[in-house]
Amino acid sequence: MPNTGKLKVEARGDREIVMTRVFDAPRNFVYEAFTKPELVKRWLGVFGGWSLPVCEIDFRVGGRYRFVWRKEGTEMGMGGVYKEIVPNEKIVNTEKFDDPWYEGEGLGTVTFVERGGKTTMTQTIQYTSKQARDGVLKSPMESGVAQSYDKLAEILSTMSSKRGEKVAGSRS
Repeated sequence: MPNTGKLKVEARGDREIVMTRVFDAPRNFVYEAFTKPELVKRWLGVFGGWSLPVCEIDFRVGGRYRFVWRKEGTEMGMGGVYKEIVPNEKIVNTEKFDDPWYEGEGLGTVTFVERGGKTTMTQTIQYTSKQARDGVLKSPMESGVAQSYDKLAEILSTMSSKRGEKVAGSRS
């Protein structure tokens, strides 16, 4: 699958980061890749020697998720609660790291919009303060997210070929 859009990252207001990426796949595929542990484990932060051995997702409003990444004896864990779910359209959840590298808890919203078989995924994270947001912007977060979404694009390509691209009902 060609890379149809590089990651775009922008600060919005005083407390938000907005990240946008276009994937050459129907939105139900992209949504599924965000909600099924067996797929999330294959793309979320798994590059540069990192793995995601703990990927627990109780995907329902009020359900919790937990991720733990590992690399050479180092662990990084985070989790949160699902606040809103609109199938194939929107996911809202909190996020908090076990060993916080920014203050407070983030609130993430991911939306999926399909046009012509391509899906625009927009992820907005709201932080508790401008200082927390600016600290995240200064971190290597952007390159890590970009690498994760490149891996996701590869997985979506595999999903599309296995399911015969443009599966009936893919506009749901």
